[in-house]
Amino acid sequence: MSKKTMVFVGTAKGGFIFESDAKRQKWQTSDILFKSWNMMHMKLDPRDQRLHAAVSHFVYGPTTHYSDDLGKTWTQAKQVPLITRPSKSGRPASTVDEAFRSEGGEDIKDKPEKMIQVWNITPGRASEPNVLYAGAQPASLYISKDRGETWELNETLFDHPHRGQWNPGAGGLCLHTIVLDPTNEKRMYIAVSAAGCYRTDDGGQTWHPFNKNVRADFMPDKFPEFGQCVHKMTMHPSDPNVLYQQNHCGIYRSDNAGEDWIDIGEGRLPSRFGFPIAVHPTDPRTVYVALEESDEYRMSVDGKFSVWRSRDAGETWERKTKGLPDKAHLVVLREAMATDTFEDAGIYIGTNTGQLFYSRDSGESWEMLADFLPPIHSVEAAVLE
Repeated sequence: MSKKTMVFVGTAKGGFIFESDAKRQKWQTSDILFKSWNMMHMKLDPRDQRLHAAVSHFVYGPTTHYSDDLGKTWTQAKQVPLITRPSKSGRPASTVDEAFRSEGGEDIKDKPEKMIQVWNITPGRASEPNVLYAGAQPASLYISKDRGETWELNETLFDHPHRGQWNPGAGGLCLHTIVLDPTNEKRMYIAVSAAGCYRTDDGGQTWHPFNKNVRADFMPDKFPEFGQCVHKMTMHPSDPNVLYQQNHCGIYRSDNAGEDWIDIGEGRLPSRFGFPIAVHPTDPRTVYVALEESDEYRMSVDGKFSVWRSRDAGETWERKTKGLPDKAHLVVLREAMATDTFEDAGIYIGTNTGQLFYSRDSGESWEMLADFLPPIHSVEAAVLE
């Protein structure tokens, strides 16, 4: 049976599905999904082929949906993941503002936090069928044990003693990354902007910060225990002790499951600032990032849109530009880079001005897959038999 390549794109005005064969030369495009809804993420569960979408609407609020026919029809989750109580450890700084105060100006410290949107849906491991995880804003983690039909809050992270000291990034206080250790069902990582990386080794009962040697230049203590602004974090399943992160203050690798981090960008890359990071599907030492010139100037470095590739776990980097626009001031958001699973990997990257680029040769050269889309929030890829 021939293989099918699918790319799932979430945008500010809905979602799109692009479909091709294994050659990835000619693409078919779906109609827009969830038209006028903000789609933060769309992810195919490889275990059962159920497609999940995290969407929000300025009138109807945030929710998740699932599809068993690759996006042709959708069902809304029965229990929408809304926060219904205040945290026991205090309200994060991001929610103590005018947007969350009543018209009378009363103190809201003891009132429930307001769910804004779901950022990420992550299928569970093969060893935990029917389980999915979701990260949301304000920073909270949810678990589903029935294939995304209902969700429940992870109470211990929501009540973490650090929570009252977390601060929002420019995108709000969001739990945007969930990384599962495929060899240890009790271990997982989450990343919050701006709180840093936290790890659990007991299936979510307790959480501890894992941010040693990661900078936070915007704080008085440049190397705090927590408070770093992680932009995106990833792991290769064949080497789960090795993690990579693109941070507000650099690019880092951990070789010991997050116990400490090594700066792999300083002196090797022209900028320390960017959002997405991805690892090659078959080579855990090949990593991809898209950089921006600085925190202040969030556009392509030198006005030339590029993808940087390392084939030695960040020791050296190559700037890949073949097929990409020579003069373009583009921005790529944290969820908008993905890979497929071919040996000669497809790499997919979307911009907040609606361009979707892809490579069929592991990042050596690039092509335009789609243009004139709404601002792209997320990109995911899957290969179906």
